[in-house]
This record gives sequence, structure tokens and C-alpha cells, in this order.
Amino acid sequence: MDSRETRQMTRRAFAGATAFMIVPRHVLGAPFIPPSDKINVATIGLGHQGQTVTMGLLARPDVQVTAICDCNQGSRDYVEYGPNALLSAWRRLLGPGYERWGEDLASPGEVQLAKEFKTSVGMGGREPVKRAVEAYYGSRKGSASGDYKGVNVYTDYRELLDKETGIDAVYVATPDHWHATIALAAMRRRKHVLGQKPMAHSIGESRRMGQMATEMKVATSLTVNNPSSDATKLLSDWIADGAIGQVREVHNWSSRPFWEQGVERPKETQPVPDGLDWNLWLGPAPERPFHHAYLPFVWRGWYDFGCGSFGDMGCYSFAGVFKILDLTPPVSVEASSSEAYEETFPKASIVHLNFPAKGSRPAIHMAWYDGGMRPPRPSGLSEQDQHYFQKGEDNEGIMYVGDKGLILGGFNGNNPRVYPENKKYQAPPRKRGERGEYRDSAVEQWVAACKGGAPAPMANFEIQSPVTEAFLLGCLAQRFPGERLDWDVANMRITSSEKANKYVDPPARSGFSA
Repeated sequence: MDSRETRQMTRRAFAGATAFMIVPRHVLGAPFIPPSDKINVATIGLGHQGQTVTMGLLARPDVQVTAICDCNQGSRDYVEYGPNALLSAWRRLLGPGYERWGEDLASPGEVQLAKEFKTSVGMGGREPVKRAVEAYYGSRKGSASGDYKGVNVYTDYRELLDKETGIDAVYVATPDHWHATIALAAMRRRKHVLGQKPMAHSIGESRRMGQMATEMKVATSLTVNNPSSDATKLLSDWIADGAIGQVREVHNWSSRPFWEQGVERPKETQPVPDGLDWNLWLGPAPERPFHHAYLPFVWRGWYDFGCGSFGDMGCYSFAGVFKILDLTPPVSVEASSSEAYEETFPKASIVHLNFPAKGSRPAIHMAWYDGGMRPPRPSGLSEQDQHYFQKGEDNEGIMYVGDKGLILGGFNGNNPRVYPENKKYQAPPRKRGERGEYRDSAVEQWVAACKGGAPAPMANFEIQSPVTEAFLLGCLAQRFPGERLDWDVANMRITSSEKANKYVDPPARSGFSA
């Protein structure tokens, strides 16, 4: 979820929340919050994404951030997308009089995190964010900055969940390998969960998360807006109306990664930075010595910690495609890639996924491309659509291919165009000042669901479990390029490869089981 989406989260979103009829939580047997009460939320993971969404939650009159947690005490080495972007965002949230707040937290400048990725870095960790949250609440209560002391701070999420019995919900914004472990622990305590994408690091975790959410009757969501975007609704309508006939193929490509992939484990060991609990950062992942090759940010390319380009971006686009085409998990996947490495995702790959027919819809072949790879460029494209197939960070796209034509659009299906051109199917122009492509965000849906008077979020764990299963199978295929992985959905098993099957639900390190 980017900063543009977060800025769209405003107080007016829930102005009418109190109009709902709420059944008392003891009657439902679920932890729903009456509309007159605030939702007490704890944030776990205080990097860029953790801070960005937390800022949006702070701005809501019906949410109170009461606890925060991070295994890093604090540092100024978190990736931010613009010079001093994180501190500037906090100052904007704090408002007039805070233009120079937190000068000691200012960005130290830019760093070269990868060969093709130079970026500004800024504040993060539990102590800087504690200061920011307390400054925000202090300013709203008419007290001087620092006078408000209502935010509890933790290093370990387990201590937080044991002590913070009054919280209603948690927001999990850690690296990928921690998502499921924390979410499952919170749901067992009947806490609502908002999770960063991807939902899980393994297919087994994803299945358990969906099952636990159903069993505990808690409100869950990923911060993924594609299922409720205007683009998804428009593409669903066009395809259902037969704009391109029966869809047979889908092609989806990303310019990621811009972090390091296709590298070996560093041989040397570096000292653990002051204030970082490295053992806790590793958590369920296998133990290894500290090195900056793993963090900040670049952990995404390592099998033990992240899900590569596919897991980082496919969770967005696949959430839309699954809804549009009513997909179920694929029956087989196969990848071709650049040189394979033992511990990191490849620099570039193409992953083929075969989805079964369902009802009147035929079987569908989907191809994922990353690292600069693209599908063949169709003939007859307009000049404004040529850029999707050119090299560049923003040149990402999706293409639906049917019996009668194709639909081409941006990565998430935005700005779609039908070929051959048909005036019946034209995306409406965006009006100046309108909200953009999201009608209501996943966070808005989740907050409403926590109150018990709204439908389950469209990105809830039950719905997103099979979506996550699909792209995690693609991630597994990237480990074994050239091998076809046949998937037994009912038994959660790869029937064609025992060496791949052991990664479907790998055990966690002792003491950190999900």
C-alpha cells in the first residue's frame, strides 16, 4: 500500500458508522467493537509500511493506537521513497507548529542498496515511532509534545500479546517471514488482524491463516486494494459482457526486483547494529550471522525472509485477477529463469501457471514476468500503450487474451484498453479531484468489519488464502526452473517433486512456530 492510498484514508470514511445496528460481542461470540468505542490497535513492525499505515490509523477518530512493537530500538536506515519522506509525513500528520519536529530523526541521505537502486533512508523502529505517536496524541489533547504517555512499547510481539489484553486488533507490518506467525498468535487471542502483503511466507501458513480467521470469527484483511478497485470492477464487467470473448490467457509483468536477487550468501560476518535484536528479527527463519546483505529492505530477495518479485507484487495483481476470473489455485506451475542460486530468487524469470476450468469458464494459462522480461508485443497497439513493453521502472502491465481480442492495461488493470478497438468498452476519464482508482480501501473495509456492522473485507484472509497459494507456488517454481510442479490442491501437495514439496510447509526454527 503506497503513500497515495494512505493519504486517502480520512475521517469522513466512517462518519456514518454509528448508523449500523451492532449486535453485542458477547452474543456473537466474536470480538466486535461497539460503534461508540474506539478500536484499540497495536502495530507490530515499524519500518516504512508499518509507519505509513499507522499514520492513517492515527488520523481516524474511531481508532486508538495503544501499543507498538519492533525488534529494532531505532535507526535511520529504513527505505523511503523520497528525500526525508518519512519524517515529512509525520510532520504533516502532526500539523501546524510541528514543521521542525524530530530534527534529530532526519534522513542521513541516500544509500546504494543495490546496483540499480539508490534511495533515501529515514527513521524507523520502536523508539522514534513512539515519539511520533505520543506527539500526535499529545497535540490533539492540547498538551505539549511529549506530555502524552499512553503508548506502550515492546521488543517482542509475544510480550505485547500477553500484556496488552485490552487491544482489539493488531496491524502486522514485519518482513514476510514473520507475517503468519504473528497473525496466527493474535487470532488465537481473538484479535482482529490487518496484515501487510504478502499474506504468508508458505502455503501451509496461508491455509492456517484462512482457517483460523474463520474459526475465531475475527475481522481480517491484507492492505491490498485490488479486489475493490474501479479497475477490477470495470474489467469484470467488460469480460462478463464478452468484450474479448472467452479469456484463455493472462500475462502480467513487473519491473521488479530493484533489490538484489541472484546472489550468494556473504561469507563474512558483520557486527549487529546497536539496538537490533538479530535473533528476534530472524524469528522462524534458520539461524545465520548478521550481514547488511539482508537488511534494510533487501531481505525481499532471500528465500528465508521474502517472496521475491512475485510475492512482493503478485499479491496485488493476482488479488484482482482471481476476482475478475473467479480463479481457484493452479493445477501446475513451471518457471524459466536466469541462473539459479541456492538462497535467493533469480534476477529474472517467467512463471507459467495453469488454472482449471470452472463452470462455463475454460481453463486459463497465466504467465508472470519479472526482472525486465515481457510477453511478446501484440501488433496494432496505440502509441500510448507501447510503453508497457519498454524497459523502465513504471512499465509494468497486464494483458487478458480472449477468443475475440485482448485487454491491455497497467499492472493492476488500470487504464485498460480493448483491442480491436470497440467504442462500447472505453475506460471513463478520471475527473479532476476525484479519489482515484479505489472506491474504498482495504483498511476502511477492515475497520468497518471490526465494528461488526459491515461485510467482510474483500481482501480478508479466507478469500486471499487461495490467491496467496497461487503466487507462492510460482515462487516455488522459481527455485526449480525447468521443472513442472503438479499441484494436488485437496492434499496440499506437489505430486511431481519431493524436493519442491518440502517447501510447501517448512518447519519454523525452534521457539518460533506459527
